[in-house]
Amino acid sequence: MDTAVLEQMLDETFDHAVVHHGYTNYMRDYDVVVCATADARTGSTPSHLRYLFRYCVEARCETSVPSETWRVSLDDRLIDHETGIDLDGYVWGVKWHCLYPGAELLPESAATRRWSKALGVDFHEVRIETNAHNLTLLFSELRVSEIPVGYAPFVAE
Repeated sequence: MDTAVLEQMLDETFDHAVVHHGYTNYMRDYDVVVCATADARTGSTPSHLRYLFRYCVEARCETSVPSETWRVSLDDRLIDHETGIDLDGYVWGVKWHCLYPGAELLPESAATRRWSKALGVDFHEVRIETNAHNLTLLFSELRVSEIPVGYAPFVAE
């Protein structure tokens, strides 16, 4: 996959919202579902985009929420927006994470070279940063498609 095209696809995620991420139900590819927010100036409406990272041989997810915030965010009422809105702590129940600063294609690494050689196709590494989770994915191809609101990646396609 051409890196310039890949970088452009990733740049288009900037400042939108991740509403789901995880391996697909067949466990080979990795889904990142993005709600692309509307722009009132252009009259565009929000859309949900599926970023399908194909042949994902490695997926790392780590929190970007500081430990001090975690300490005050353990109350289960914070996983529901209605019960958590007036509490101190991170309200997990908003059910989305802001894609800021966004997604970045990382330079070629020993891991991408090793997988490229082993499988005979190019591999890439991407870092996706949000206000709650940071993802690092090692994959070969990226496909982007619009999906209906309510898309459930855990249901057989």
